[in-house]
Amino acid sequence: MTMGKRRTIAVVTTSRADYSHLYWSLKALQARPDVDLRLIVLGAHLSPEFGHTSDEIERDGFTIHERVECLLSSDTDIGMAKTIGVAILGLADVLGRLRPDLLLLIADRYELLAAAGAALALRIPIAHIEGGEVSEGAIDDAVRNALTKLSHVHLTPTDAARRRVLAMGEEEWRVHRVGAPSLDHLHRRNVPPIGEVLATLRLELHRPTIMVAYHPVTLAEDAREADDLYAALEQLPPQLLFCFPNADAGSRALIDRAQAFCERHPPARLFVNLNPREYWSLLEQMDLFLGNSSSGIMETPTLRLPTVNVGRRQQGRTRARNIIDAGPGTDAVLAAIARALDPTFRASLAGMENPYGDGRAGERIAEILGSVPLGDALLHKRAAPLPE
Repeated sequence: MTMGKRRTIAVVTTSRADYSHLYWSLKALQARPDVDLRLIVLGAHLSPEFGHTSDEIERDGFTIHERVECLLSSDTDIGMAKTIGVAILGLADVLGRLRPDLLLLIADRYELLAAAGAALALRIPIAHIEGGEVSEGAIDDAVRNALTKLSHVHLTPTDAARRRVLAMGEEEWRVHRVGAPSLDHLHRRNVPPIGEVLATLRLELHRPTIMVAYHPVTLAEDAREADDLYAALEQLPPQLLFCFPNADAGSRALIDRAQAFCERHPPARLFVNLNPREYWSLLEQMDLFLGNSSSGIMETPTLRLPTVNVGRRQQGRTRARNIIDAGPGTDAVLAAIARALDPTFRASLAGMENPYGDGRAGERIAEILGSVPLGDALLHKRAAPLPE
């Protein structure tokens, strides 16, 4: 790249979840005069079933430069596999036109394999956020590790994640510990008053209130974990607020279960799409977070919010002391919930720090991507020397 030329950075987002993590990184990149930001939107963002969240992106002031229709209306693993194939066809054309200096990807959605594969063939360097994390109960873990090895700049959330990326043979100068960018919302206090959120959602809070975020366990072939969770939910008196699951194989079965539960147990509510600011505002009011979402592991420690993590999906991730892991069986889930709702447990979390960072990841990411050397120096990777 010649001196003074703006570098083109393309960013891929597939769903409400990764967009909420990318928000402040996108804002920081958008503000840089030396960066030409290009946003590529695909997957669940373009699906009415999952809330058509591309509209939210535009309401936030971002320009969507490319839309890639790829998500099959399916609830099977075959549908997931075919979605990757459709996505790579669309992304090959998009990236072939844009030819960005850098492609930014985040986390571990399976559709990102298509983005990384197309970029690899087109000789486009990749920057990847949240490599080095571990979630052994889902295919996300393998996707994340594959993206790490296909990437040229690594932006990790924790020191442990940075060490894992280095252990995979990546050169040290490429690997940066920046924190988890989803925490930037709270650091910047970009959260509306709870009264405003409740009015918008037509919601009344009753005590105690539990946020439930449970996603398909994509490495499991049965629904025993979900059965245990829902059997426990039937025995709970608190108000339950359900978040829509990710668009993975098995998501529609979970949506049906949540809808049926809410019909039987008002005032329980199922939300197709909570924008990040509404979500954070509600989360501040919760008595408990329950489920198997990475949000429970990475974000709730900032709020000192008791969290019950159910099952295997997040196995292996770094944990703060607000996380209680529930073993198999309904009784184990109920015991973990009872412990988490005990006031003495929440009191014990005073002063706890979040191992996932301080809420300044977005500005660090923008600075790194705005200054990293481009061209052959970035594209041509060398394996780190083997230890003696």
